[in-house]
Amino acid sequence: MSITQRLDLRQSQNLVMTPQLQQAIKLLQLSSQDLVAYVETELEQNPMLERDDATRTGRDEEVRDPYDGPAVDAARTDSAELLSPDAMPGAGSDSPLDTDYSNTYDGEIAGPGADFGSDRGRSGPDFAQRGFDDDLPDLEATFSEARTLVDHLEDQLQLDLKSPVEKLIGRHLIDALDGNGRLVEDTADIAERLGCDIQLVDGVLARMQRFDPPGLFARSLQECLKLQLEDKNRFDPAMAALLDNLDLLARQEIGKLCKLCGVDSEDLIEMVAEIRALDPRPAAAFGFEDTQPVVPDVLVSVGPDGDWLIELNQDTLPKVLVNERYYATVAASARDKTEKEFIAERFHTANWLVKSLQQRATTILKVSTEIVRQQSGFLRHGVGHLKPLILRDIAEAIEMHESTVSRVTSNKYMATPRGLFELKYFFTTAIAGTSGDTHSAESVRHRIKTLIDAEAPDAVLSDDRLVEMLNDEGIDIARRTVAKYREAMRIPSSVQRRRQKRAAL
Repeated sequence: MSITQRLDLRQSQNLVMTPQLQQAIKLLQLSSQDLVAYVETELEQNPMLERDDATRTGRDEEVRDPYDGPAVDAARTDSAELLSPDAMPGAGSDSPLDTDYSNTYDGEIAGPGADFGSDRGRSGPDFAQRGFDDDLPDLEATFSEARTLVDHLEDQLQLDLKSPVEKLIGRHLIDALDGNGRLVEDTADIAERLGCDIQLVDGVLARMQRFDPPGLFARSLQECLKLQLEDKNRFDPAMAALLDNLDLLARQEIGKLCKLCGVDSEDLIEMVAEIRALDPRPAAAFGFEDTQPVVPDVLVSVGPDGDWLIELNQDTLPKVLVNERYYATVAASARDKTEKEFIAERFHTANWLVKSLQQRATTILKVSTEIVRQQSGFLRHGVGHLKPLILRDIAEAIEMHESTVSRVTSNKYMATPRGLFELKYFFTTAIAGTSGDTHSAESVRHRIKTLIDAEAPDAVLSDDRLVEMLNDEGIDIARRTVAKYREAMRIPSSVQRRRQKRAAL
């Protein structure tokens, strides 16, 4: 055996995840809120980027900086073109990141229905009298400051407890409350931390359990209901027995409860009605958080000819551009190699961000259009017509990778005539039919719920009976699958439903 040296040439292909490609992938899976935050950070860090605040007149004219380059065409597109993969921006491109886009991304690629007249009506004497600062405040700015639970309890603490030691213990008890008003820390731990006797802590707790609203500082659901019943002077041995057996009440075992409480069924029904009128979360009305509505990324509507019109929501698209005038100025005044490299790197990063935003919007619109095309039956007729659909079906139809479709459909929402849905909602597994066809798992779940909601009190449907009815409708499904879907929808078993319906009568 001999060992020799030689020089060989080999040719191979591999995918290199460049920083620009990583950035494009990252932007693709961000939600609209996260995207806005990301762009805001880039605007702060990159002097070559600026917001595109050019006023749109709604006509063919545009107020533009002459250095911004050509504008993206935002002409209204027919729904037939929107539903054609060949008409989509970037269709047929082998390398989506190498497309020659303009360096201006103003979020206008959505096409139909875009409204750029946000500054209309700002001319004339009325505008001059109002001045320039005529923007209305945000909705959140009009909210009055909510009174928190701590503020409410502090006022009662100052009136009911006189000793400084008791007030100190009381403040620790307030800090130990959760969002429902329950005490989540043991009194022994509080006493040990404060270095006082546990009897003193229990005494202060007993006094604070009489604070308004009743039920606060309870250590369990039973104690919370007990405190509210005591406040109404309705706590007696029968109620105590009922509270100790809430599990039987959940299972609607009326006979056992009557024996344990020592009352007849009529009295038990009245006691149960009193329990249901109580509030298991007495602190829920305090310290609410402002509700943040879900903003759709894609808008779907019916066109005049009955076809679907799909467009991107302009409000969710950050509008940024590359300031080429500023770049030309600072590049000409650069003094050394370090400054020139920094300016060039910032300019390159800004261009890639604009292109990545453009590609992100194009890809979302392309995927959404194909989803609408394949789930048109659901949009027109309801959940019973939802087709089985997986990511591979969309990826093959638009000639993209399955992972790209997965990123596009994450944290994105579509507003349709049937409501607001996450894009992931339209993907469901298939259930075989008795005649060889398939049914969407979501439509089968909906059918099970419909059958259960329509059942009569004296004819509650068992899981076996549901299987028979679904088989008669052409759905081949096993009993364990029916039970799994029923439990996922939080629907009780047939035995529990029968007890509930009897109790309601």
